Amino acid sequence: MIRKAVTMKVFEGCHEEYRKRHDELWPEMEEMLIEHGMHTYSIFLDEATHTLFAYLEIADEELWAKTADTEICRKWWSYMKDIMETNADNSPVSFDLKEVFYLHK
Repeated sequence: MIRKAVTMKVFEGCHEEYRKRHDELWPEMEEMLIEHGMHTYSIFLDEATHTLFAYLEIADEELWAKTADTEICRKWWSYMKDIMETNADNSPVSFDLKEVFYLHK
């Protein structure tokens, strides 16, 4: 299993809307994530800085990268662009984090 961590930014005043949209995640979006090797996906919010911290466990980096090419992912990005920092293609501005410690028993 591959563990990934990413940060993103949600706009100030949009924290609850961000949560609401994820609480109502479209079934076809969830299905696509699973089909592309997602096993675990959690997002945490630092309310003071509006920073989102996403933790994922995926099966394969190449397969996971193909999520960006799906119609449902692009539709989701378009849906989310008004409440978070995005790139020109509506994808979230995100930064991969480097793992520096892992303890597992």
